[in-house]
Amino acid sequence: MGEKDAAEKTLLDYADVFADIWNVLMFHGERIMKESDLADALPRSIYKADGKLHEQERDVAKFWMRNQLRISLVGVENQSKAEAGMPLRVIGYDGAAYRAQLNADKPYEPNVRYPVVTIVLYFGFEMHWNKERRLKECFDIPAALEPYVNDYPIHVIEVAWLPDDVIAQFTSDFKLVADFFGHLRKKDDYDPPEDEIRHVNEILELLSVMSGDSRPLEGKENGKKGERETMRLAMLDKIEARGEARGKEEGKREGKKEGILLGTRNAVVNTIRNLMASQKWTAVEAMEAMGIPVAERAAYEALL
Repeated sequence: MGEKDAAEKTLLDYADVFADIWNVLMFHGERIMKESDLADALPRSIYKADGKLHEQERDVAKFWMRNQLRISLVGVENQSKAEAGMPLRVIGYDGAAYRAQLNADKPYEPNVRYPVVTIVLYFGFEMHWNKERRLKECFDIPAALEPYVNDYPIHVIEVAWLPDDVIAQFTSDFKLVADFFGHLRKKDDYDPPEDEIRHVNEILELLSVMSGDSRPLEGKENGKKGERETMRLAMLDKIEARGEARGKEEGKREGKKEGILLGTRNAVVNTIRNLMASQKWTAVEAMEAMGIPVAERAAYEALL
């Protein structure tokens, strides 16, 4: 499993995040799926090919329950890049789940049979999904056969292209993920928002592996206990923890790097304030540690 895949799977496996994704992206913002109605499903299935047994594994799968009965198996596949033949993969996962129902002791009772639905979350931000979205697109089908070949569309969600009004509907940490990927696509500065984080380490790990910058993961393993944790505070806490652990002098050297990480003018001002409070530095010392040119310091000092 790749580092990116692992980070994506860990966050999406939380029931609050999983249900939020389905409610916003598939149910148009209606709170139809409740996290309390979700139960973990085994992501692995077995199939036979070339006379041998092979194992295939979904990214995340849940049973959607109602009154102790399974009403559906719902799955999410994560893709950092558009993958050729994705409809073949999805139909393989879904088909294995239907085969398992046929193999059940009482396969035709209503509490045994249930539909299977899979969505694909595409986290690519440099280009749109440009591979097949339907089973028929995977083949060069002779015209005579075309009417008889069953099609199988897949549901691809391009996270980095979600509109702002859709992102605003998320109530879980996935709102921060969608916002972050939107900034990556637009190649603009990322100013960490004040939204509260529930799964702090999982969010920071995902942002780190997707941006290629390991610094958000350094420092504390967890947020400040008993305090409201936000994206902005979490990223600043990681920075300050490292500076505190290594002492003031090394903190200055690392602070210079972290100043570059935060990017925008507002974020730089907040970092100056935070370093002044945590390190007991003057504004000049904080700006010096962050590597802010002398000619620009007056402008920042005026905003403090």
